[in-house]
Amino acid sequence: MKLKSKSANTKVFIDMTPMIDVVFQLLSFFIMTLKIGTAEGDFNIKMPLAAPRAAAPDPNQIPPIKLYLAAGAGGELATLAVNADPREPDFEPAGPNVFRGPDRFKRLHNFVAGQVGDGSLAGSAEVELICDYRLRYEYVIEAITAVSGAVGPDGRIIKLVEKIKFAPPRE
Repeated sequence: MKLKSKSANTKVFIDMTPMIDVVFQLLSFFIMTLKIGTAEGDFNIKMPLAAPRAAAPDPNQIPPIKLYLAAGAGGELATLAVNADPREPDFEPAGPNVFRGPDRFKRLHNFVAGQVGDGSLAGSAEVELICDYRLRYEYVIEAITAVSGAVGPDGRIIKLVEKIKFAPPRE
C-alpha cells in the first residue's frame, strides 16, 4: 500500500508585496534622514609657519616690568620691588629697585617714567602686578596709579603704561 503525502502536492505561496513595501519605506526613511558630513581628514587647519629667527631687540619695545607687592602681617605693604621677587633667596632688601618709605610710590612713578621716557612708549610698555593675597587693596590702587601716569602741570594726563595685568594672587 502506498501512502501519498499531502505536503508534496500543496505548495505554500509567500506574498512578497508587503515585504517590498516595508523595504521601500525603510529606504525612503534613511534617504530622507541622511545628513552628509564632511569627509574624514578634510580639516581646515592652518598650521603655524616655522619660527622666525630671533631678531635684534626692538629699541622701541621695552621689556615687561614685574612689580612685586609683598604684604606685612596686618595687610600693609611691606616691600615694593621692581623685577626682583622678595621670595627669592638672592633678593636684596636694599637693592636699587626696592622702594620703601612714605614716598615709595612717587619713586616707583619716577622709575617707570625713566623706563618709558617721554610717553611715546606708553602703548608698548607693560606692567605685571604680583601681589600677596593678604595685601590691602589701597596699595594695589596706589601702585596702579603710580605706573599708569600722572596729571601734568597744565592739567593734561601724561600716560606712562597702558597695559597693566595681574598675576594670580599668591599666599
